[in-house]
Parts: sequence; structure tokens; C-alpha cells
Amino acid sequence: MVEKVITLENISLVDFLGVDNSNVKEVATCFPKTKIISRGNEIRIQGSGTEILRVNELFNSLVNHYHKFGKVTFNNVKTYIEQGSVAIEMNAENVLIYGTRGAPIKPKTPNQKNFIEKVKKNDVVFAVGPAGTGKTYIAVALAVRALKNKEIKRIIITRPAVEAGENLGFLPGDLQEKIDPYLRPVYDALDDMIPSEKLKYYRENRVIEIAPLAYMRGRTLNNAFILLDEAQNTTPIQLKMFLTRLGQNSKLIINGDRTQIDLKPNQKSGLDEAISILKNVKGIGFLELDESDVVRHQIVKDIIKAYDKSPGKKR
Repeated sequence: MVEKVITLENISLVDFLGVDNSNVKEVATCFPKTKIISRGNEIRIQGSGTEILRVNELFNSLVNHYHKFGKVTFNNVKTYIEQGSVAIEMNAENVLIYGTRGAPIKPKTPNQKNFIEKVKKNDVVFAVGPAGTGKTYIAVALAVRALKNKEIKRIIITRPAVEAGENLGFLPGDLQEKIDPYLRPVYDALDDMIPSEKLKYYRENRVIEIAPLAYMRGRTLNNAFILLDEAQNTTPIQLKMFLTRLGQNSKLIINGDRTQIDLKPNQKSGLDEAISILKNVKGIGFLELDESDVVRHQIVKDIIKAYDKSPGKKR
């Protein structure tokens, strides 16, 4: 009998083995002549003949898949078994990560794919476009992937606390409870990508930090993936302050929508000014999304087009 041992290093066991070892059990069911033992961070494969080689190759492929996407789902295991590693690599093309329900998260439009390439090639990226184009969602997915791949040590997400044409009045509670309503889109994205208990752990240990823009002043952000959302609602001074927080081994994404500026009439948005000033700076990428990138309900595209054509179009 031959035994092979695979040691799972830098791997979340539940994300790799599945709940109650469901992924390992599926492999064992499909290869009945091979004994598979999962204990701690080791997988022992015992058997003889060509089957043990196939099982060993399968687990090595799954390890590679985990390190690329941060999770191995039950469906991933079935596809690897049925079609092999080449087929699943083709199926996984453009996948950033797998969500908490196992669904692949990947770009849905050419511009979203271009967004990912811009972030890969630049340390600072401005992504401008209307609501529903996936700016925040793709940026959060890129940040979560970088964290899972240990490319960075923390994620910092911020946005200016500006009311969208409404007076919310006094908000009760501590600081976090006061700013949470402004950051709900960010929480929604994180909930899709990180299991609730792990997200709670990350928040409590400041691996993921979500804070209002004012709290960025005076900081140097090293080894981090930093996202500024709703940048159209920053003033020029605020945006300059934020841009100069960038530290070593960090990525910075600035998202904004020029058509949804909620600043007071006498306040100037810092977004357009920053893009104009920085357009020729090496290492800064710029991306313009439009209604063709909207991934919400089809009618949202029509709404954006109608507003763009209206005489009172803002900017």
C-alpha cells in the first residue's frame, strides 16, 4: 500500500474541506479504492495503483484552486472530478473569488474586466461611472481576494458621510452605529464574500476597517487595500488628504459618480479636480464606466440614459 500526505498550509480548513468535510467525503465517494483520512491540516491518501495518483493530483489541483480563489466549493470538487483541472481552469476564467454561497464573483462587462486590469497595473485607480456599474462590488472583491491571498494585511474602506439629499437628523448610538447607514453598500458586498463569523473576527481585529473619511487624516496606510467610495462627495482638500495616505505595498481605489454629487451648492467636488491634476501621473489609472456596464435591472440603464438626455442634466 502507498501513502501520500498533503499538508494544508496557510489554508482555512472549512473553506477547503467544506462543512463537515463534505469536499473530502465527495472525493472519497468517487474513489472507493482509496482511503482518505483528514486530520487537522493533513490529508492522508492510502491505496495502490493509478487511482491514488489521480486522487493525489486532484487534491493538489484543489489546493492550487484555493490559493487562487480563496475557497473550494462542493461544485468545484465535482467539476474537478468529472472534467479535470484544465476544464475547471477554463470555467474559472476571470473569477475573482467565490462568495459565501459558493457563487463565483467575476466581472460581467468588458469595462469591469478592464477595471481589474487597471488595478493590477497601477497602485492608484480612479473608477468613475453611474450607479449600478459594479464599482464598489468589484473593488471590494479585489480587496477580499488580496487579503485571502495574503498580498496585503488589511482592508480599509471609507466614504464621506454626506446625506443624499435627505436630512437624517440625530442618529443614536456610538460612532459605528452612526456611520453604518452611510456604509451599507460596503457591508452588503462584504456579506456576499466573507462568512459572517469570519467577517466579525476581521472587524474586531481591525483586519477590515470601515470608517468615515475624516478618520483617515494623519495616517500612513501600509500593506493595505484601500477603497474610497462615493468620492464625488469629497471636497478637494479631503481628496488630496486621502490620496496622500498611501503607504508601502498598498493599493488605492477611488470610486465616484459625477451625476450624484450631494455636497452643498457652494462646495466643489474634489473628484473632477483630482482627475484633471493627476491624469499624467505614472502609476495612476483611470476608468470611465457608463450605462452599458449597469448590472442591475434593465430599466436602470434606461433611467440613466433618460437622465443623461434631459436638459437639466447635472454635469
